[in-house]
Amino acid sequence: MSTGTMTSKGQITVPKEVREALGLTPGTKVDFRFADGQWVISTEPVRAVDLVGILSQHARSRPVTVEEMNEAIAEAAAESGMRGLR
Repeated sequence: MSTGTMTSKGQITVPKEVREALGLTPGTKVDFRFADGQWVISTEPVRAVDLVGILSQHARSRPVTVEEMNEAIAEAAAESGMRGLR
């Protein structure tokens, strides 16, 4: 049996053996549902229909400069860092 502890912000550290068994990586969606008197946790599989258009969307976009890429990376990093402060 593996145990995780919840923080005051409602976050739980999932033990390594559980992460490995479920194939959890950063950004993985996790489904919580109540069935037969118990809570069941599972990963949400990616459906092919969710991926439709991803490549064609990017293929039509204009090329970006290195400066634009760096700016986008900096913005994403700043946003990611702010999540921990909320």
